[in-house]
Amino acid sequence: MMLLRRIIPCLDVHAGRVVKGTNFVDIRDAGDPVELAAHYDREGADELVFLDITASHENRDTIVELARRCAEEVFIPFTIGGGIRSEEDVRALLGAGADKISLNSAAIRNPELITACARRFGSQCVVIAIDAKRIPWEAAVPIEGRDDGRARLLWEAYVNGGRVPTGLDAVEWAARAVSLGAGEVLLTSMDKDGTKDGYDLELNRAVAEAVNVPIIASGGAGTLDHLAEVIIDGKADAVLAASIFHYTEYTIREAKEHLAARGIPVRL
Repeated sequence: MMLLRRIIPCLDVHAGRVVKGTNFVDIRDAGDPVELAAHYDREGADELVFLDITASHENRDTIVELARRCAEEVFIPFTIGGGIRSEEDVRALLGAGADKISLNSAAIRNPELITACARRFGSQCVVIAIDAKRIPWEAAVPIEGRDDGRARLLWEAYVNGGRVPTGLDAVEWAARAVSLGAGEVLLTSMDKDGTKDGYDLELNRAVAEAVNVPIIASGGAGTLDHLAEVIIDGKADAVLAASIFHYTEYTIREAKEHLAARGIPVRL
């Protein structure tokens, strides 16, 4: 039986509310996260991702309370990410009802956190989130010890909400994070994010070929064909999208019916 592909709406949360904006500019309130999550649950979403864009210690109680409320109202798996810095942060969120947590900046600064969380809570709970930015070919640096012509650092991993470059090759970091215990990769193309002109198929394919865990593609969804393309050509196991669902351009059902018509197995 073929693995079912997943559709995952993403909800950015600021101070306990869902917000909409572009690159953190013109942010405006978009409602209660639990109400919106329950709506997507009824529509047939496979999972949900909440990203806490406040990402501060002061906001941790708010996001834990969100997990608790969501667990009472929503019956599909949900992941929470943003500002998670320690095993205790993870314990609090999973204890409140989250199914998975997403690590990004903290995992790059302290890769052992991935292993510690995987051992304590299980790899299935640990999602490694990678914000990747393409490097122009003329600036790409050959990777030491490899001479196949394409073995260059083509995508760099960023931290702090995409503001700080790390010098890490995004594909190699994904492979290392999985070897340390991450059970899934949430892969965002910074170049494509918000453009609505399609996912970075090459990036997704490169990471999918480097790891043996599911890839969630993020950044660039604008049409239903984009969802199909990143699954078929980008080898993604799941697609993350925000604006095409938040702005009701498409429903979850329309997206799934489109994928099914393209021969992609989904839960209808």
